[in-house]
Amino acid sequence: MNITFIGACRQITGSCYLLESEDSRVVIDCGLYQERDYLGRNWKPFPFDPGDVDALILTHAHLDHSGLTPKFVRDGFKGKIYVTRPTADLIPIVLLDAAHIQEEDAAYKKKRHKKENRTGPYPEIPLYTKEDAEKSLLQIESVPYKEKVDIGRDLSFRFFDAGHILGSSMVEMTFRSNGKETTIVFSGDIGQMDKPLVKDPSFFDRADWIVMESLYGDRVHEDPMDIETMLQSIINQTVASNGNILIPTFAIERAQEVMFYLNILVREDKIPYMMMFLDSPMAVNVTEVFKKHRQSLDREAKVLFETGESPFSFPGLKLIRSVAESKAINNIRGSCLIMAGSGMCTGGRIKHHLVHNINDPDATILFVGYQAHGTLGRLILEGKESVRIHGRPYPVRARIEAIHGFSAHADRNGLFQWVSHLTRGPKSVFLTHGDPEAASALASRLQKEKGWKTEIPEYLATYRLT
Repeated sequence: MNITFIGACRQITGSCYLLESEDSRVVIDCGLYQERDYLGRNWKPFPFDPGDVDALILTHAHLDHSGLTPKFVRDGFKGKIYVTRPTADLIPIVLLDAAHIQEEDAAYKKKRHKKENRTGPYPEIPLYTKEDAEKSLLQIESVPYKEKVDIGRDLSFRFFDAGHILGSSMVEMTFRSNGKETTIVFSGDIGQMDKPLVKDPSFFDRADWIVMESLYGDRVHEDPMDIETMLQSIINQTVASNGNILIPTFAIERAQEVMFYLNILVREDKIPYMMMFLDSPMAVNVTEVFKKHRQSLDREAKVLFETGESPFSFPGLKLIRSVAESKAINNIRGSCLIMAGSGMCTGGRIKHHLVHNINDPDATILFVGYQAHGTLGRLILEGKESVRIHGRPYPVRARIEAIHGFSAHADRNGLFQWVSHLTRGPKSVFLTHGDPEAASALASRLQKEKGWKTEIPEYLATYRLT
């Protein structure tokens, strides 16, 4: 059996792995490249024929793991796309939104390039269209966690909960040859322990090969127990000065987790009553999926549902869909709290709210997620005195805060703890989905403390698994 590493190799996005046996060809994840230096790879043909692939398995709905699926189908893939049941409800929201953005960006680029009499590095057409996304959704097949699925005569797989976002999974592949079974575990994105909404990540006693993420292989998170206290303090300080709280929010998981903590603070009277808005149609749709799949949530959230108290509904909270309602928020007098996308301030309604608040020294901009290098969110977080929004400069006078304990990824200790549950060492651990420094730090620790063989694959590297 061979494995080829097509994405997330010594970088973070674009997860994609091709597994080939004598009888079957399976692709695990089909992610979009999102780092600026690697965007060109999205436009390249796949380094194999999608029409020759028997199955596509997606670990979860995030774009860096699923975002090239419509292109994969358009380029010839005709097999089933296997996902967990919650992911089957999340993936249409994610892919249709991504296609809409692709179409808008292509139209904008074409108009701008014509005006400037130049061409850009990428085609002036969408990477894929909404029609492409809709066609790919027809091939989705949902599978319960832990249910065995056969692919061809020699491969089977099972999903296990990854504890990353709703519906996220680890994939245990089993290869059968000459009466012998070999297992390879794909970690997907490994979540933190003891998160309030999603269940803890699954552990494995044995695996012959491991392909695991290494995003935070070189750092340790803040104590997540401090989240509630920090959120309470930031809100109360801002309300005392009559300012607004802006929270740039990712639509999947982060928005719902922030609402969970706000629910606690409101119901325990730890913050004053105020209007709170989730101003993101996508996040509102995702929240409905969370409600539908409440049995997939962790104990804390399920208990609230069982007592008739949704963690996503509390006094003062309003879910916003329409543009008119979104604009009306800025007419409110007195403090309010606004959660809006995008999480890195690269687009979406948060930019509209920043225009109205970033110059206000009484307002607070609270970051609860990772801010990639070069994004508007990163510039604000790093303390830029002035930033450009919609082409205009705005002085940054608002108070800037960040809570890092929200991360949906395990840190270096969590990653080490996860792989340490193996009762015997695997033949090799392949480290992906992390920058070279993070992957190298985790590799060094596994070699030093476990004596295990590790690999940090290069782009398009192929390994024989024997």
